[in-house]
Amino acid sequence: MIKFIRKILWGNPKEYITVRIADKINESVYLETGALTLNISKNHWVLSLDPLVIGIWINDPEQAAIIDKENTFNIYFRDSPESGNQAERPTTLAFMELRFFNKIVEKEGTLYLFRLIRSQILPGKWMKGLNLFFTRFKKPDYSFSRFKSLASAYSYPRKVNLISFRQEDYFNLFPMDLLGNIEGSNLHVFGLRHSNVALQKIIETGKMVVSGISYEQKDIIYQLGKHHSANPRSLQDLPFDSFETERFGFYLPEWVENYREINITKTINLGSHMLLWGKAANIVTIKESKGSLFHIHFLLFHHQQTKRSSYPPA
Repeated sequence: MIKFIRKILWGNPKEYITVRIADKINESVYLETGALTLNISKNHWVLSLDPLVIGIWINDPEQAAIIDKENTFNIYFRDSPESGNQAERPTTLAFMELRFFNKIVEKEGTLYLFRLIRSQILPGKWMKGLNLFFTRFKKPDYSFSRFKSLASAYSYPRKVNLISFRQEDYFNLFPMDLLGNIEGSNLHVFGLRHSNVALQKIIETGKMVVSGISYEQKDIIYQLGKHHSANPRSLQDLPFDSFETERFGFYLPEWVENYREINITKTINLGSHMLLWGKAANIVTIKESKGSLFHIHFLLFHHQQTKRSSYPPA
């Protein structure tokens, strides 16, 4: 009876919804510190989950100088960009208070790393989230604080890419969404879980490949994801034809849209995940994108549905 009531109230929600986005992302993210307010929608990334770590790229030296002097950092997740039209003002979906702990400085700019101090889902979603947590997602090791932090982090769509690695006879292919590339540069950042069997091999060789993938390959992509913490399937057992990348000779499915061969130059232990920082040595575009896979939190998806502006499920 309880399960039946839950289904009536909530349907049968997954905590994360996979959607396809072909054009622009509707949501926006803003950083506030001191007198500085920045739209960081395209240059912020979730890089670790325990503790939750956010990376923010700043390429303006004056903005970086202000950030270097501040102690309090807040980011706001909103359902649309800021607008001068009062009738079109965005709704704030979630809030995070962050604390700076490290940075990576390059000639192109600086990647600032922040740990989560606290988060809040706003405004009416707090009660909705509380009900959802206790009726659907509560687990012995899953606190409401953690639920809020992940609901906040995934109030902005997180793109899924495919990672490839190869070392002699060993290879691995797996999807991930804790990653980002710096627009206008060859710089890339990744957050790989320590349980990933390929992690130490990637660090040893200093090489990996990241690929753009279409939402049409969703089922195959998630099948690959089941093997990232164990020994992967053999090349002959994969349900698709593959090819080798130009420089590294890493295997990729025939249907990838593009790929970048990355040299890893720096690693930082973030907790549950390891940060890998690197630069693309080779960039190849194979075909035009039809639309990519993104992960969003159920609460964002529900909010979009109430506004009748949700992304199509993948």
